[in-house]
Amino acid sequence: MKIAFHTPLNRYGDGAPSGDRLMARQLVTLLEDLVHAVEIVPAERSFMREPDPVLLAAHKKAAQDVIAALTERWQAPKARPDLFFTYHCHYRAPDLIGPALVEHFALPYLIAEASDAQKRFTGPWAEAAALAREAILRADLHLCMTERDREGLSRLVPEPERLVDLPPFLLGVEDVPEHSVAPREGNEPVRLIAVAMMRQGNKAACYLFLARTLAHIADLPWTLTLIGDGPERSVIEAAFAGFPPGRIRFLGRRERAEILAELATHDLFVWPGLNEAYGVVYLEAQAAGLAVAALDSGGVPAVVARDRTALLAPHGDEAALAATIARLVKDSGLRARMGGAAQLFARQERNGDSARKILAGALDAAIARHGRRAPETVL
Repeated sequence: MKIAFHTPLNRYGDGAPSGDRLMARQLVTLLEDLVHAVEIVPAERSFMREPDPVLLAAHKKAAQDVIAALTERWQAPKARPDLFFTYHCHYRAPDLIGPALVEHFALPYLIAEASDAQKRFTGPWAEAAALAREAILRADLHLCMTERDREGLSRLVPEPERLVDLPPFLLGVEDVPEHSVAPREGNEPVRLIAVAMMRQGNKAACYLFLARTLAHIADLPWTLTLIGDGPERSVIEAAFAGFPPGRIRFLGRRERAEILAELATHDLFVWPGLNEAYGVVYLEAQAAGLAVAALDSGGVPAVVARDRTALLAPHGDEAALAATIARLVKDSGLRARMGGAAQLFARQERNGDSARKILAGALDAAIARHGRRAPETVL
């Protein structure tokens, strides 16, 4: 089967590091594993950090150009895809291309990781939210990666068979180095690590939250390695400047292989995850054998096994997260048990095997539902 694959949030293959780009590549890998031919839709991203009518108009114009070019090319039946697959669709990054093409060519339409924001229908995000909802309603089937997204979509999509759970997964777990650090003895510092881009928004907020959190337990023996770079680095460095020299190590941007190697030399993954979509890096850390300390926020619960591989503090509670990290710093036995469980969880339960089966079934279900829809019921 030929599948057109579209990524409104970030242009596929742009080379920038992020969890959503990694997940996009993983989805394409699974589709190709299932012997499908994947065509990447040649479009720039439609993402907007802030509401911007001028930028949205430019995105719509660029989308129309892509639609026109693909409409012309797909007139030839051999060039036409059998299904349109969009990864990510929400008010900040609506799918401006898929709905028009699936209507014109009567194609099955599948979306992974869509979310609907009712509160954005009043105010400056209203037009973008409406465009995202148009695509969400038109899709034959949705792959939901978190319970939060499923709950939001279920208000719009009443047919339960149109919502299929696809828990976040990690391919290539066998290539992740295993935890290689001997147990800490006496007052030897426990090595904490966090990995994230240093950009405006949730990422920067998480770094600042982490700095305030660790200040609560500055008396305990720990060091922290931070991997990531970006425009907010100076602000983030300033937030950690109050800690003694040598306690916080900034490594900047690193290639993925280097990140995985660093994870294996640490003891505990600490990342608040404030309003995180979910975060593939949690799976990478667990695959390396690290327990996780985070917040019960956003989609974080979708990438850990609560109380088995991770301890989650209430959303937004710095003191509670500090106490959670302190517990794992002080209790080497608990840290080791959870790290071992984390490795099994990531390597056996989230290694992509079940995701491949779910994806295969979802493609079949989307095609079947599309075939059952009478022409007059198409939205």
